[in-house]
Amino acid sequence: MQMNDSQRIPASKAKVWAALNDPDILRRCIPGCQSLEMASPTEMTATVELKVGPVKATFSGKVTLTDIDAPNGYRIVGEGAGGVAGFAKGGAKVRLEEESPDVTILHYDADAQIGGKLAQLGSRLIDSTSRKLAANFFESFAGLVAPSS
Repeated sequence: MQMNDSQRIPASKAKVWAALNDPDILRRCIPGCQSLEMASPTEMTATVELKVGPVKATFSGKVTLTDIDAPNGYRIVGEGAGGVAGFAKGGAKVRLEEESPDVTILHYDADAQIGGKLAQLGSRLIDSTSRKLAANFFESFAGLVAPSS
């Protein structure tokens, strides 16, 4: 499954970049995230609880940042195991574009693979759930990063 989109965030590129590297902000934005800890400047461990259709699972996994080009973007790669529910792995190329000093466009190209019970649910359900989770993440992210009106 592949997704790409962009999000207009009313904040400076430097502020958006800092937030993309702040585990507390990311934890608060990732739907179902129970914990997100920095293991090193480029590695995090996470626990996320998700419900996809009738399957609810807690995934434990690792997230790695590669191809870091501060403050322009990076590639984020992750994989997690959800026990009997299966596994998920994937990545995203994140690129920041300054529209103006106070507005940043965050572009992402993501891909994911799943296996186990989750893979049996059907691609339409998986795709719609993935798009909803991505939209929820970026709405939360923009709300935390952008200054209050």
